[in-house]
Amino acid sequence: MTSRIISGAIALLIAVAASAQEAAETEAVSEGQRIYNSLNFEQGPGLFDVTSRAAIQLPEGYDRLNPSDTAKLMELYGNITTTEEWYVAPTDQSWFAVFSYEDSGYIKDDEEIDSGDLLRSVREGTEAANAERRRLGWAELNIVGREFEPRYSDTTNRLSWAILAESEGSEIINYNTRLLGRTGVMSAVLVADAENLDATVSEFENLLTGFSYKPGNLYSEYREGDKLAKYGLAALVTGGAAVAVAKSKGFIKLIIGGIVAFFAFFGNMFKRLFSRNRE
Repeated sequence: MTSRIISGAIALLIAVAASAQEAAETEAVSEGQRIYNSLNFEQGPGLFDVTSRAAIQLPEGYDRLNPSDTAKLMELYGNITTTEEWYVAPTDQSWFAVFSYEDSGYIKDDEEIDSGDLLRSVREGTEAANAERRRLGWAELNIVGREFEPRYSDTTNRLSWAILAESEGSEIINYNTRLLGRTGVMSAVLVADAENLDATVSEFENLLTGFSYKPGNLYSEYREGDKLAKYGLAALVTGGAAVAVAKSKGFIKLIIGGIVAFFAFFGNMFKRLFSRNRE
């Protein structure tokens, strides 16, 4: 009799715990859905600002968010955010990119890049960011390796490279692009599923042909006496520039998208739910 009572009590506790977890998850989804539905997705076609210095031409089927809504969405996706980022993505959210600008001054593009320093720097920064992720109860991020070596075009003044990351058994790509301007550099970080990387990068680079600095901000418009940056191309790749900005915040961030860390217990289901509700 006593053993049956104990067994029944244990079963009841398990049922209560399961019910409480289900209620918490339902509440999290509901709150997440409320936040998501409050976002103002501005739809292409059209020319949209990404900072006051630059704009991007978005065709039909692409969206943009202002900095305030971008911050809300990135937090929902489990990212450490700032208030000066612009979200751009296809309406189906098969990938997304975040644009931000660093008013560093004119960056000379005559410097050699040691790609070996890239992984060391990103791993160090990611370890620091993981401490913040643990504090927030978010999934940690691990750097697996390099997907694309750094490459720079002196025709477009565009620097790009890709990092392969992992979180909770899922892989994700951060494809980094830096677009040099007269007074600083635009960062565009593409977050994509590793399985569709080549097609996604091709689509993103095609989209970047619609990016342009506004008159007076073009790299080619540099004039003697303009402010010069304290670092070159190598620092953009190894994270030297990011460290200078992030030290005051106590961490360096590497963007990680909803494909990996969008509420640890729901993952892709939550993302698909949002997509359906926007249709």
